Amino acid sequence: MRAVRNATIFVFIMTMLGSQSLFALHSRTPYKSSTRRHARLRRTSVRRVYWNPVLRGSRESLLRQNEEIDRLQLPRIANDDELLQLEQRQELVRIQDTRALVVSAKVEDIRRYCRPWTLQFLNDLAEAHYAKFKRPLELTSAVRTVEQQAKLRRTNRNAAPIEGETASSHLAGLTIDIGKKGMSRAEKKWFDQYLVEMQKNHIIEAAEERRQACYHIMVGESYPQWRDQRAILAESDSNKERTRETAVGAKN
Repeated sequence: MRAVRNATIFVFIMTMLGSQSLFALHSRTPYKSSTRRHARLRRTSVRRVYWNPVLRGSRESLLRQNEEIDRLQLPRIANDDELLQLEQRQELVRIQDTRALVVSAKVEDIRRYCRPWTLQFLNDLAEAHYAKFKRPLELTSAVRTVEQQAKLRRTNRNAAPIEGETASSHLAGLTIDIGKKGMSRAEKKWFDQYLVEMQKNHIIEAAEERRQACYHIMVGESYPQWRDQRAILAESDSNKERTRETAVGAKN
């Protein structure tokens, strides 16, 4: 009897241990699967929310850039020989390093050029940024030739075409790229606010690039006129404010 009782107890113990092992085996697997699934969902959620630029590029913007080039009857510069001729005729002007602007060392000397109104915009932008943040902007690209753009497209699938209605506007010298690497969140916010009104009025066509760390900005020929009009309005508002203050002072 004692042997039978011992055997029964042994079988009971082994049955319980087996049940616990089986429960543990089946209880861990769903937990791991659930953890991985939630991790994937979190990563997907982060990627979707992260990229939401104020200045978003589009096909429509590329079309407007090329319409401006065609309206001005500007050539798409084929090679370095044509580029040098435009520089010698001062149809393209040199971009200088200043306290507010640094040209990247990757930009070749022959390509540190743009249209005169683009340079005016660039200098205004750089000085306004420097006045606010006390550090220079970096120019990472300016005029390009068709030959250069074709080479770029072999290594950068996001580079614009060399021809057609969405061709790169760098080929006509209207466009610059400003590096955003190292920009603080406050700088990026300021940058968007500085450009967005001009973007809405089609004075410029700007886009924050996603895969390249830069802002792409094409400047229309109307920028100098728009700039002068803004200066006149600002001066008029200032005169009105001084007149109002004088009148208030006289009453007192």
